Amino acid sequence: MEPRPFAMAVMSPPELFLQLLSGDAIDRLRHVADLRGPVFEDFSSPAARAALADAEVLVTGWGCPPFTASDLGDAPNLKAVIHAGGVIGDRFPPVPAGRNIQASNAGAANAVPVAEYTLAMILLANKQAFEAIRLYRNRRDAVDREREFPTAGNYRKTVGLVGASRIGKHVARLLRPFQLDVVVYDPYLVADEARSLGIRRVSLEALLAGSDVVSVHVPVTPATTGMIGAAELALMRSGATLVNTARGEILDQDALEKELLSGRINAILDVAVPDVLPPGHPFYDLPNVLLTPHIAGSMGTELWRMGDHVVSELERYVAGQPFEHPEILAAGTDRLSSRHA
Repeated sequence: MEPRPFAMAVMSPPELFLQLLSGDAIDRLRHVADLRGPVFEDFSSPAARAALADAEVLVTGWGCPPFTASDLGDAPNLKAVIHAGGVIGDRFPPVPAGRNIQASNAGAANAVPVAEYTLAMILLANKQAFEAIRLYRNRRDAVDREREFPTAGNYRKTVGLVGASRIGKHVARLLRPFQLDVVVYDPYLVADEARSLGIRRVSLEALLAGSDVVSVHVPVTPATTGMIGAAELALMRSGATLVNTARGEILDQDALEKELLSGRINAILDVAVPDVLPPGHPFYDLPNVLLTPHIAGSMGTELWRMGDHVVSELERYVAGQPFEHPEILAAGTDRLSSRHA
């Protein structure tokens, strides 16, 4: 039997390791790799430096500290990094010429619950479930559905996806069984791929003006920061719902606050700026806002999906197979790229 590669786990808090990996997953991991020592929070202790010197595989997770050029120099045997998170390259230095370090991330696994959350919110928003809950709670008597909610339902409604990212594409797939018109704004999405997803490409302006629900799925970049501001929000239909599970920075939050205070549109926000709003912020109390505490991503049992992904990728590495979800680490001064961005 071939010797098992030495693996080092680094994440913070260390308890995250046992939240990510079920008992079965830990057994599988130990079958293919020699995971010695504790789960480290950083690379600063003598024990961590000693482990780093021997490590062939790094298993990282949320809270993993940046991996410096010095760390890389002190890890001569490092050949693979498997990250239980979206990307690891932004915490990794450029890989020197002559070294080959493979990397994998769990972005695809974490995309699943975000897309599921989004699907649920789209369907409930079109059903006007949140308005019905408020009305029923206040009235505490019979509600005439046809009179109170004549336009509710998920038949022939239009859903607009801002961004055909990994999550945006998965949302589109989840929406396919429903009789909804799904449109997308993404300048990088080609026509053939849009057709394969069953969605139509439109301009951002057309999407905002024509959708009953608008769901945001773009990463934060200089180009996307504040891309939906006062002018864009004004295009939305009265009574339409804006769903944001991406990042709060995508929206001009001051403009959004003014629009929501008017009561003209609704919002379902899993993210904001800052991520935890101050206690007196109006989003907590506005009747047309559903605010959730950044729960769309993996939580609870969903963390096990990410842990299973990590172990599966480790098994592929030990078997000499390419990672299923590789991430290309920057070389020299090149920036990070990912095959599954």
